[in-house]
Amino acid sequence: MGLFRRSEPLHERLAREGGLIEAAPTATRPEWQETGIHGIARPREWDATVTAEAPDLSGDSARFVVLPDGTVLVEDGPDESYDPLATAVEQVLHAPYRARAARQSGDLWAVQAKRIEVLEIPNGPQGDAIELTHTPDGTTLAVDDTRSVGRIGVLEQRGEHEGPEYVVRAERIEGDLWEIHAAAL
Repeated sequence: MGLFRRSEPLHERLAREGGLIEAAPTATRPEWQETGIHGIARPREWDATVTAEAPDLSGDSARFVVLPDGTVLVEDGPDESYDPLATAVEQVLHAPYRARAARQSGDLWAVQAKRIEVLEIPNGPQGDAIELTHTPDGTTLAVDDTRSVGRIGVLEQRGEHEGPEYVVRAERIEGDLWEIHAAAL
């Protein structure tokens, strides 16, 4: 074989054959699928992004929840009326939802909102987080990461919509109102 026809230099081939160089790892997928190269978008975090004029709001950012009845609960930010921001969101997304807002310039605010599921749990547990898991082995209830005894019928009914095995997580919004996340196992 001539000098110009070699696919790899002689010293590299001899080192590889002699076990001095590790074999290159085999790629599990083509390089063109790497993040940032292939163009596959990240999962959407927010259901709506809008802008709104809110001249009476102070501060530069806020987080709030809008309940099914239209009540706005401020989680973070000045305790003011966020009605102009909620009105803008509700042009594209119906309550209930969780939103975050940031002042862009002057009176212009950008608002991102995500749908949430809200359930009322009358006489619910005293904690702030509930996890109910149902499998063929039984039902497990945890309140604030501590196993608990008892049942919460509203959460069990919601979980049954997911299938025979499910997990339902609930976080207290305020009083008897809880944000719910349910999934089949």
